[in-house]
Amino acid sequence: MTTDVGAPIRVLIVDDQMMVREGFSVLLNAMPGIEVVGEAVNGREAVSQVAALRPDVVLMDIRMPELNGIEATREIVAADATAKVLVLTTFDLDEYVYQALRAGASGFLLKDASARQLAHGVRVVASGEALLAPSVTKRLINEFSKLAAAPRPPALARIGDLTERETEVLVLIAQGLSNAEIASHLIVAESTVKTHVSRILVKLGLRDRTQAAVFAYEARLVSPS
Repeated sequence: MTTDVGAPIRVLIVDDQMMVREGFSVLLNAMPGIEVVGEAVNGREAVSQVAALRPDVVLMDIRMPELNGIEATREIVAADATAKVLVLTTFDLDEYVYQALRAGASGFLLKDASARQLAHGVRVVASGEALLAPSVTKRLINEFSKLAAAPRPPALARIGDLTERETEVLVLIAQGLSNAEIASHLIVAESTVKTHVSRILVKLGLRDRTQAAVFAYEARLVSPS
């Protein structure tokens, strides 16, 4: 994410439908503090555009020709640790969205989101608060983590490296709590929670809060309901 004070959040829109790209571009460019810097029609072009344009946030469709959004997300995350991928989907309980989250996406939005919701989602992801719409994301993870084999064996093996408090924080992340809510629940400073979150991500080799939530469910630290 850009660190310049006052600099707009740079967004790349990736969708194989021209009307979707143009519609989102118009909506976002009308929002203060957000600038659409490019568009891509498929995942392969998205990977190339991310390398060339260095956007802060990538709005990523999933079902596209040449390279789908899941594989494109995986390549973007591997190549550029700063770009945040926000997946676009037509319905929330979508197994492909879940796979995109596992691949490194920082959250997702429904394609029928309002202009305000779209802009809010971009800002939230750009700020690093990656878990969007906790109640919906939790249902998504609940539903599909039951079907997933245990991922990332090296990370799973490192779960024993977490302290008791770090494990507690990880569970609360998976339940959709923000840093402020976790701080209130544990009766500690929010800065302390941020430190715990950073250490959790490093110890488990995870990218962000969304990856931590997925990991917690798949590791059965939180039981799917």
